[in-house]
Amino acid sequence: LLSQFDPDNTGYISTEKFRSLLQRHGSELDPHKLEVLLALADSNSEGRICYQDFVNLMSNKRSNSFRQAILQGNRRLCSKALLEETGLSLSQRLIRHVAYETLPREIDRKWYYDSYTCCPPPWFMITITIVEVAFFLYNGVVLDRFVLQVSHPLYLKNALLYHPQLRAQAWRYLTYIFMHAGIEHLGLNVVLQLLVGVPLEMVHGAARISFVYVAGVVAGSLAVSVADMRAPVVGSSGGVYALVSAHLANIVMNWSGMKCQFKLLRMAVALICMSFEFGRAVWLRFHPSAYPPCPHPSFMAHLGGVMVGITLGVVILRNYEQRLQDQTLWWIFLSIYVIFVLFAIFWNIFAYSLLDLKLPPPP
Repeated sequence: LLSQFDPDNTGYISTEKFRSLLQRHGSELDPHKLEVLLALADSNSEGRICYQDFVNLMSNKRSNSFRQAILQGNRRLCSKALLEETGLSLSQRLIRHVAYETLPREIDRKWYYDSYTCCPPPWFMITITIVEVAFFLYNGVVLDRFVLQVSHPLYLKNALLYHPQLRAQAWRYLTYIFMHAGIEHLGLNVVLQLLVGVPLEMVHGAARISFVYVAGVVAGSLAVSVADMRAPVVGSSGGVYALVSAHLANIVMNWSGMKCQFKLLRMAVALICMSFEFGRAVWLRFHPSAYPPCPHPSFMAHLGGVMVGITLGVVILRNYEQRLQDQTLWWIFLSIYVIFVLFAIFWNIFAYSLLDLKLPPPP
């Protein structure tokens, strides 16, 4: 194909030859992909199209140069919006709904709608939720308590939660997400991560969403070890808040482009749920502990997750189908995150002894 349309081996195809190729094979393409190709041809002012951009498009990859060309062609898209298309099956309507819930530009929605295959499915958020529920049910049976499990005298003896006296056991900075204070704590986290996390994973993939989630979890426990040094940590709120805050921030930043129904109501519901869960955590933290002198779990993990969401999370969710390695903000926020992690590690090694802090006894 390249030798036929680019005999001089320049790496470019003339716009005229490109259009003839589309006319010849357009019926074989998805309608939205054909629309994007025509937009690419219309947007090019130099009379030629990069062959690699064409290959990237056909192989479901988009380079930054291709995306810049589409920014111009997007204004020339004249066919009806994806939301107006009729005769769709239930699965197609679900994919369209997810596209409008998470993506701010029509061309991205159509691209996602044509290219999504549900292979692989959103396995990360589903798996992490199942494991969290399984651990909660197991602890409920062992402790014979499902409401406010954290008030049980044997609760802190679990090897998964973060405890300041056992902070040298590094796995606890991550595994604390499998321990929840009670059914009310687990319920809100599960609802938020399924309603927000699953659609985000369907669009952005497991790699990006798991990175934001795990980064929020680690930042949450480290934030507690720095700012609330005497308290333990439980629950997946750090990861959940990272995803939800990143999603809400993207909706606000792209408000005019987001065409999801009842977006203001959806934002209000998400914020109310987050505020209620955060308020519960604050109340529990300062409520008299059932096992003094160790206080109830800290709420600082929520704030650590929010900070990850509005920095790393926003950049990741904003760059749909783009290489993050090319994004300046990505490197800036990643560097800030790494610096914070290193600072927290040194803080955990030296600050506790230097401050001569009196910690609660190990469980």
